[in-house]
Amino acid sequence: MKRKVLLIYTGGTIGMEKDYETGSLRAFDFGNIFEKMPEMKLMECEVFVHPFAKPLDSSDMGPEEWKIIANYIYKNYNDYDGFLILHGTDTMSYTASALSFMLKGLRKPVIMTGSQLPIGDLRTDAKENLLTSLYYASLYENDEAVIQEVAIYFEYKLLRGNRTLKYSAEYFDAYASPNYPILGQSGVHLNIIKDNLFRCDPTIEFHVDEHISEDILFWRIFPGMHLSHFREIPKMKVLILQVFGSGTIFSSERTQETLQEIRNNGTEIVVVSQCISGGISFGKYENSNIFSRIGAISGRDMTAETAITKAMHLIDNPNYPGSFAEHFTKSLCGEITD
Repeated sequence: MKRKVLLIYTGGTIGMEKDYETGSLRAFDFGNIFEKMPEMKLMECEVFVHPFAKPLDSSDMGPEEWKIIANYIYKNYNDYDGFLILHGTDTMSYTASALSFMLKGLRKPVIMTGSQLPIGDLRTDAKENLLTSLYYASLYENDEAVIQEVAIYFEYKLLRGNRTLKYSAEYFDAYASPNYPILGQSGVHLNIIKDNLFRCDPTIEFHVDEHISEDILFWRIFPGMHLSHFREIPKMKVLILQVFGSGTIFSSERTQETLQEIRNNGTEIVVVSQCISGGISFGKYENSNIFSRIGAISGRDMTAETAITKAMHLIDNPNYPGSFAEHFTKSLCGEITD
């Protein structure tokens, strides 16, 4: 019996084709994907296509679209063996991270992919990404899904979605997972590294927690920055600071006073690193101790994309009793190193 995969097309470069008269890219009717890619009919799985009514550039993807995708997976969860989401590359890591928190008790593959060149381009990377993603989305052993998490497949590598970032707008190898090893790699053989795969708590039934707060602010610290600007910003629930190295910031009484004032207003402060690899370690350097003194929360080795979506999911979420800090510093679905 062939496995059934539901392909959800949201938009992005992968669904574009070039108008050779104008030279511009335009979306094609993804319902005709089997004509564009007859190879899909040779797959060892059945593919069913659900395109968004209006394909979206990935810069237009946000909380409402995340909820639509999550709820559509929930609605069709029992009818399909796996799910493949085609998505624009610029914000794919945000969507993958958000879905990893929203899809509770997930025991089927949710694979995301896209491409750097349109599917109709002669040199496109879209076809390999799409076909191999379908293999991963339909991969089962002993009637159990091999992948039971949200993952991104791109340029021969399968990565945990909430560990990824897009690091190149030019190369086909556009995604990295700097603080977690790959889940699998495709070559002559389709490889999976089972020790790296995530498994959820077996007592949790599959459901969607669509709580997403947009009352989050992300700010990159830079030399010479005037923190006094923070006083002009309306109160937010969570302020995520992207700081230097392993957690340092310019140390002065004014810095501490400003950040303490923000904390006193009830805002949670999360600290993540500007470095692609590694993470936050309060106390390693004197200039990181300010964060301990004001009660800031270490984002440790989370990517900025994951820290943002995790904060959006957790803050004021009634399904997480207890403190925000307690849940933020805990690994919920493999997004942080224990």
